[in-house]
Amino acid sequence: MTPDLFDAGTERLATHQARAVSEVTSGDRSAGFSRVHEAGSLDLTHGRILYLEDVHVSFDGFKAINGLSLDIAPGELRCIIGPNGAGKTTMMDIITGKTKPDSGQVFFGSTIDLLRHNEPEIAQLGIGRKFQKPTVFEHLSVFENLELALKTHKGVAASLFFQLNGAQRDRVREVLYTIHLEGSVKDQAGNLSHGQKQWLEIGMLLMQDPKLLLLDEPVAGMTDFETERTAELFLSLKGKHSLMVVEHDMSFINTISDIVTVLCDGSVLAQGTLAQVQADERVIEVYLGR
Repeated sequence: MTPDLFDAGTERLATHQARAVSEVTSGDRSAGFSRVHEAGSLDLTHGRILYLEDVHVSFDGFKAINGLSLDIAPGELRCIIGPNGAGKTTMMDIITGKTKPDSGQVFFGSTIDLLRHNEPEIAQLGIGRKFQKPTVFEHLSVFENLELALKTHKGVAASLFFQLNGAQRDRVREVLYTIHLEGSVKDQAGNLSHGQKQWLEIGMLLMQDPKLLLLDEPVAGMTDFETERTAELFLSLKGKHSLMVVEHDMSFINTISDIVTVLCDGSVLAQGTLAQVQADERVIEVYLGR
C-alpha cells in the first residue's frame, strides 16, 4: 500500500466534510500520523483504519460494486445509507472476506491487505460483523453467550478445562453494562426481546476486542426505546472502536452520525453530514424522494 493512496483518501474525505466535522476528524488524523507504529499492533500511522480504493465486483455481468473508494479514521462512527441494491452488503462482504473483488485494493490499517485473507483470518485481525438478524445461542444464558465469545484459545482440551479468571469476569461485567444487559445476566437468551438479542450479539462481538465493527441495520424491528438505547450504546463505543453502520432509519442516523456516506450503483454518490447529504439533489432523486 503506497502512502500516496492514503493521502488521496485523506483529501477526498476532507472535501466532503463540514468544517466542524473536519476539525474533529483532523484531530484524529493528526494523532494517527504522529503515532509511531509498534510491532504486532495495527499500523495506523496514515490515520486510516480502513481503506478501499477503486474496488469493482460483478455478478453475472451486474456491477454490484463499481469503482468504490472509501476510507474511515480510527475511532470514527461512519453511517452508510443508500437505496436497495446500492452495494452496501456487498461492500461489507468484501471487507470481511466473504466476497473477493474483481479489482481494487482493500486495506486494514496501512499494511494489512484484506484481499490476502479469508473470513476467519479477518475476524482474528480485529474486524467484527453483525448481520441484520441477531444470532445468539438461545438455549444459553446471557452470561454464557458472552463467556463463549471470549477471545481465548478454542482447542478441545482448553475448552474442557476452561474457567474464567478475575480479569475475564471483569470484562464480561463491563460488556454487560455496556450493552444494557447487566440485569439480565442469568436470563436465557431465547427469552430476550428482539432489541436485547441485538445488544447481546454486539456484546459477543465486543468480547473479541474488535478494532472495527460492521453493523447491518442494527435497529430494524426495534421499539423506540430500544432504538434510543442502541444509539447510546453506539455513541459509547465511538472512539474506542471504529464503527461502520448501515441503516435506513434517518432519525437514528441523525442521533449518532458525524459523517454519512451515500452509496448508489456500487460507488459513493455523496458524503458529508446528514444535513448535507439530505440537501444533495442527487441523493434526493435516487434515495430520499421529494
